[in-house]
Amino acid sequence: MRLMDDRIIYALNTSIPTESFTNKVNPATECEKLYREMLKEHESRQVVIKKCITEVSQKVNALKDQRAKDEDDMTVYKNLRKEQKMLHLMQNELNVEEVLKDRSYRTFDEKCRRVYTIPKLNV
Repeated sequence: MRLMDDRIIYALNTSIPTESFTNKVNPATECEKLYREMLKEHESRQVVIKKCITEVSQKVNALKDQRAKDEDDMTVYKNLRKEQKMLHLMQNELNVEEVLKDRSYRTFDEKCRRVYTIPKLNV
């Protein structure tokens, strides 16, 4: 799912023409198209990561309830620790996602700022 971010420089170089080819391709249109594609990719990844976090959180809560009923059950304890670790990894993925998004948008801005301005998002 991170292919777009991994290849952002290539995508920009192939989408945005050099000065000599600007009359054949509209760079503003190409930048806008690439921006919308990046935005869609980032949103879909964030939805998937948050869905995983929700599912793992539910598992952790269920295992905590089981453990509260029988504190001596080592299988429940091991499964709880495993799911807590998974939850922590998923939460870290959100941080990684932010770093990747920031890098991609900075790279995008460096290449497209002359011809396209990223719209302000209403937060």
